[in-house]
Amino acid sequence: MELLLKGGLVLDPSQDLEERRDLLIIDGRLAALVAPGTLPPEGRQVVDLTGLLVCPGLIDMHTHLREPGQEYKETIATGSQAAAAGGFTAVACMPNTLPVNDSATVTRYILEKAAQAQGVRVYPVAAISQGSEGAILAEYGDQKEAGAVALSDDGKPVANSQLMRRALEYARTFDLPVISHSEDLSLTSNGVMHEGLVSLQLGLKGIPAAAEEVAVFRDIELARLTGARLHIAHVSTAGSVQIIRRAKSQGIKVTAETAPHYFSLTHEAVRGFNTNAKMSPPLRTEADVAAIKAGLADGTLDCIATDHAPHSVLEKEVEFDRAANGVIGLETALGLSLALVQEGILTLAQLITKLSANPARILGVPGGTLQVGAPADITVIDLQRPWIVDVQQFKSKSRNSPFHGRNLTGRAAMTLVDGKILYRDNENFSR
Repeated sequence: MELLLKGGLVLDPSQDLEERRDLLIIDGRLAALVAPGTLPPEGRQVVDLTGLLVCPGLIDMHTHLREPGQEYKETIATGSQAAAAGGFTAVACMPNTLPVNDSATVTRYILEKAAQAQGVRVYPVAAISQGSEGAILAEYGDQKEAGAVALSDDGKPVANSQLMRRALEYARTFDLPVISHSEDLSLTSNGVMHEGLVSLQLGLKGIPAAAEEVAVFRDIELARLTGARLHIAHVSTAGSVQIIRRAKSQGIKVTAETAPHYFSLTHEAVRGFNTNAKMSPPLRTEADVAAIKAGLADGTLDCIATDHAPHSVLEKEVEFDRAANGVIGLETALGLSLALVQEGILTLAQLITKLSANPARILGVPGGTLQVGAPADITVIDLQRPWIVDVQQFKSKSRNSPFHGRNLTGRAAMTLVDGKILYRDNENFSR
């Protein structure tokens, strides 16, 4: 059956397109993108998207799906459902599973589970080092052949500078980007939140911004030395933005991402010892939030990624010092990111680029366009849809969100992968 999406406002920055169009999908691909009413509806499944925005499928290049090994927190199937509900058509999953994804066997297992789930596209990110222990490099060629799209020891920064240099050189051989969790553990020590006034008042050990910035500087200098592609994950400080901006101006092959919590919250959210506001890197200051927004606006920060990190109550409903780092983000990222457009920080086209085309380009995967012939990975958004974040309604297995109860405007109305409707917001299509 052919699928005809009628009357939506199509926004595709890759084609500099923003106007009402009808989209015809045949055999999972975009077959036509034409003026409204051009194509007859007879013999086709028709979906009316009048009043809605149609854009290339969103891609989250930084998630934790927990499978294999921690399926009580999330599975590839439930993470895929959460992604579709959030408007994402593809996710890249980090290797800190049990066992760590440091072999082709684990990569293939993840892809097999993703195929069984029949949901969003899942792109495995392989470990930089064996067991993510930072001692011996993993086999990158085998990983890429099995389907890995990038390398990272996310959650465990590579402390040894010589190993990081060799990783970048080895990754360059296979044209794989290295995604850096930039953190100097000797500066982090046993800190549990940003080092500042709030940590002092709460009596919690702080983590200085320099713990991130020193590591960002080191990794960029190693990228300069090796000529390899480096991607800085979850940027949280003003200093990091400045270092990355300077590196880009010098032609170093560095890209970077931030997450919605780093432009939506400050360390004030930790008051009350809220463990759902505990993450790595930690929430920072208002000045850091302003710098993150500026970095998004001027292109220093290429992408917005969720760093979706599901945890059960076993890890979160404990003393703050003992609580696990991380928050879920797949189902709130779009609404939080649209606030940047509402504030005038980004245009809608810039936002969609950071959520679709740029992640696709950095990872070297399909997507980020609605050109005829491309896979029909499409996100439909209701820009005017007001909603209240209710974690009990989430598709994710976990509930560790600091945004529960927040009022947001804008939400995914429909998510399609290969022309198949994976998610439909009943409020939009009950009429």
